[in-house]
Amino acid sequence: MKLINSVARTLAVTVSSKRNHACRRSALLLPILSLSISLMLSFSVSAAQPQSVNGATKQITEQELHKANGADEVPFQDDNEALGWVENFLQKLGADGEFDPSKPIDFSFLPGPFYNPEMDLGVGISAVGLYQVDPNDEVSQLSSLVINGLASINGALGVSIENKTFLNEDRQRLYLNAELSDIPDVFYGIGYDENYQDDNRTDFSGRVISANPMFLQRVSSNVFVGAGFDFSYAKASSIDILESEVDITPLEASSRSVGINLLANYDSRDNVLNPEQGKIAQIDVGVYRKDLGSKTDFEVVNALYSTYYPVAGSDVLAWQIRGRFTHGDVPWDQLSKAGGGDLLRGYTSGRYRDKQMLLAQVEYRQNLSGRHGMVYWVGAGVISDKFSELASSDVLPNTGIGYRFEVKPRVNLRLDLAFGDGDSGFYFNVNEAF
Repeated sequence: MKLINSVARTLAVTVSSKRNHACRRSALLLPILSLSISLMLSFSVSAAQPQSVNGATKQITEQELHKANGADEVPFQDDNEALGWVENFLQKLGADGEFDPSKPIDFSFLPGPFYNPEMDLGVGISAVGLYQVDPNDEVSQLSSLVINGLASINGALGVSIENKTFLNEDRQRLYLNAELSDIPDVFYGIGYDENYQDDNRTDFSGRVISANPMFLQRVSSNVFVGAGFDFSYAKASSIDILESEVDITPLEASSRSVGINLLANYDSRDNVLNPEQGKIAQIDVGVYRKDLGSKTDFEVVNALYSTYYPVAGSDVLAWQIRGRFTHGDVPWDQLSKAGGGDLLRGYTSGRYRDKQMLLAQVEYRQNLSGRHGMVYWVGAGVISDKFSELASSDVLPNTGIGYRFEVKPRVNLRLDLAFGDGDSGFYFNVNEAF
């Protein structure tokens, strides 16, 4: 516990404290993360053999060890004594670290508090389900369905779905992302110069409805091509400009973006949800047109390259370069944004936005005993109006520490404490950031 607090304090002092409100956030976040981690670690199974948090190895109990050693008598061990109350509670909700193929979908339910710059203090619940389309398919990895719901003290309400289905010995993949939310958001204008100024903050309530199905076909051992459809509707209400002098005209009109996605990737990862080794290089192009129902014509290119290295036995070193580049009449909700729980954790999602965005992050994923783990990362990103200006743009650094608990094979509960330049956040999520 002292080590956790020491690392967290070290991370906090490395971040610029130019904004007083960010300092107060950091003071709140440190005890929240420390308490969450200490509870899980304090009540873990002391008798269990080490198990990879990123793997699917079944946990070995003390009784099984006695049997393996040839003992005639297996000592009685009460479940409540073997398991701490936290782990015992999670197991009753299905977070047992195993997959039951007899169930159509093997669900775990994960309630938990969160704090982040966008929504303040809140509570979320995640339903994490694993399933197998064809019981005789020994090639495809387990398909997954993650349903996230949230509510916070500043009025945020939302539900999202992330579904990954693997078919026909992994020859085809079907992905679906969907969201329905009404969440407090912020707008600081467009571009780093406006976004960096605290006085430019505008608060509003953002209603979002989106759906993005994508079908992928394997064309060689590690290469997939795919196509999909993207629909997104966004509307800003209860706009409060505070002391801001930025142009809020973009927020005054609702946004409707309808387009077609084309995707190609090279994917040698051993697991899509939680890779331990391999790499992915991907290009995803979205074309949005009025003829399809979109309010404006524009294009979006998403590009990423991620690599995963097994190190020190069961630990993982992962790094990623990711970019989002737009062109045309891009609505305010479709501008590239740095921040949130996946892209440059520690920055308020929606604060730093412009047409172009590029980021890099490197993360060390450390396995501990049982189903526990820790992660440590650093990253940096830039935004700009033009692609040619990215190299000369001001850098947004970030760093952080996180705790992991394996709820199902290769599915982790994620608690992250992140710091940016004058900003910070505490995130409660399922699966890794990348």
